[in-house]
Amino acid sequence: MREPVATSSIRNVGELVELDVGEDIASSPRFNDDIAPTSAAQRTWNKWNVASLWVGMSICVPTYTLGGVLTAYFGLSVTEALWTILIANVVVLIPLTLNAYPGTRYGIPCPVVLRSSFGILGSNVPALIRAIVACGWFGIQTLFGGIAIHLMLSAVFPSWAALGGTGEVFGFFIFWVLNVWVVIRGSESIKHLEAAAAPLLLIVALGLTFWALPKVSISEVLSTPASRPAGAPVFGYFMAGLTAMVGFWATLSLNIPDFSRYARSQKDQVLGQIIGLPLTMFLFSGLGVLLTAASFELVGETVSDPINLIGHIESPGWVVLSMLMIILATISTNTAANIVSPTNSFQNVAPKLINENRGVLLTGLIGILMMSWELLKRLGWIVSDVNLESVYSNWLIGYSSLLGPIAGIMIVDYFLIRKQSYDLLAIYRDNAGYPAWNKAGFLAFSIPVALTIVAITTGSLSWFYDYGWFTGSILGGLLYYFAARTAGGSEQ
Repeated sequence: MREPVATSSIRNVGELVELDVGEDIASSPRFNDDIAPTSAAQRTWNKWNVASLWVGMSICVPTYTLGGVLTAYFGLSVTEALWTILIANVVVLIPLTLNAYPGTRYGIPCPVVLRSSFGILGSNVPALIRAIVACGWFGIQTLFGGIAIHLMLSAVFPSWAALGGTGEVFGFFIFWVLNVWVVIRGSESIKHLEAAAAPLLLIVALGLTFWALPKVSISEVLSTPASRPAGAPVFGYFMAGLTAMVGFWATLSLNIPDFSRYARSQKDQVLGQIIGLPLTMFLFSGLGVLLTAASFELVGETVSDPINLIGHIESPGWVVLSMLMIILATISTNTAANIVSPTNSFQNVAPKLINENRGVLLTGLIGILMMSWELLKRLGWIVSDVNLESVYSNWLIGYSSLLGPIAGIMIVDYFLIRKQSYDLLAIYRDNAGYPAWNKAGFLAFSIPVALTIVAITTGSLSWFYDYGWFTGSILGGLLYYFAARTAGGSEQ
């Protein structure tokens, strides 16, 4: 083991930049080992690992229901909905691959990347906005996983089935523990989980397709008309749906450095994302549309989520096997998409007090609190008319309006202001080159957010909110470019 050196240094390893940590950085209040740059030896993810990450994250219950969300809430036909999903995921590849670049080159997580555009301390604001959204999704996905555990145990133990909603709550906490355990084991644990889950999940998707095909006509499903008023132009409905679908992965377009910091090269992260994301999202959403249409023939009622649909199968063996796959799918989504980001964000607030394990537990506790209303409802302790599907369908546009400006600011900062060059020593220290609070970043963020609030509260500028991710990211990026150039680049 090498003796620690007094002064940190950086070196290039091919296209990657590596930091040799000395006492000067190790003692900084802005540094701990978990948010430190990954070494070149730790960057082991090839394009197939990155693709597996996206397959694992994309095959989940919310993806399955996207087609139904677009047809029920956004007035699109089935064919229009599927095209919208495909186009949205091609569009979202742009910020995903661009924001992954600094993570791959420097091995740094999202909150550390944000220190450049929002300041050493200011980075906590956008990082925590992202974290709270992830904690909410963590709670939603954990509920889905808990229902799957409940149905699996109910198929084997009739006494468990008699628990009803209480069994679902018990399942929630069992699933919570499984998720936390995976992430605490580290990035290699997530990589191996995703690599193992991806082919199994694709097999399950194919199996469900063959199960449904004899019961439904694909041509009839695709010709299902739109629910919008007759003669209404499609463009506005399409753009609202497109914004919501882009918003589905708007969160990951910010914190993709949390994963790209483990990629072997820029080529691996770009190709992996192209291979893994758009087609998987399109096919699994299409499967959701197909199975929802077939559900009446299959089980006698229309069922829009795969967990409850599979729960209607009369064979306990098939229910147990299917639920195990659903549990695996939801863990692979939840651990990567909804725990890693807030864990890093919470560490960024106080690196010397919050390490990775504490960040994971904090994420889990906030996720429980944010889903407490639903858990209490299932226990029968409160009555609520709030529908989960409407919660996350309405949330998609709302939070994409907040996250869009951050994505635009990050891209402009790295490629146009910093010219793809960070000071890796200064970014982990106070008063060493980066400001505590970057005024340009907050100006560029606050104006789009203010316009969004005006649109929501007054009804004016409704188009700005309806197309939130696009308007926010473009306006945020432009404002940041001019504000940062005016402030003198790095002296922001």
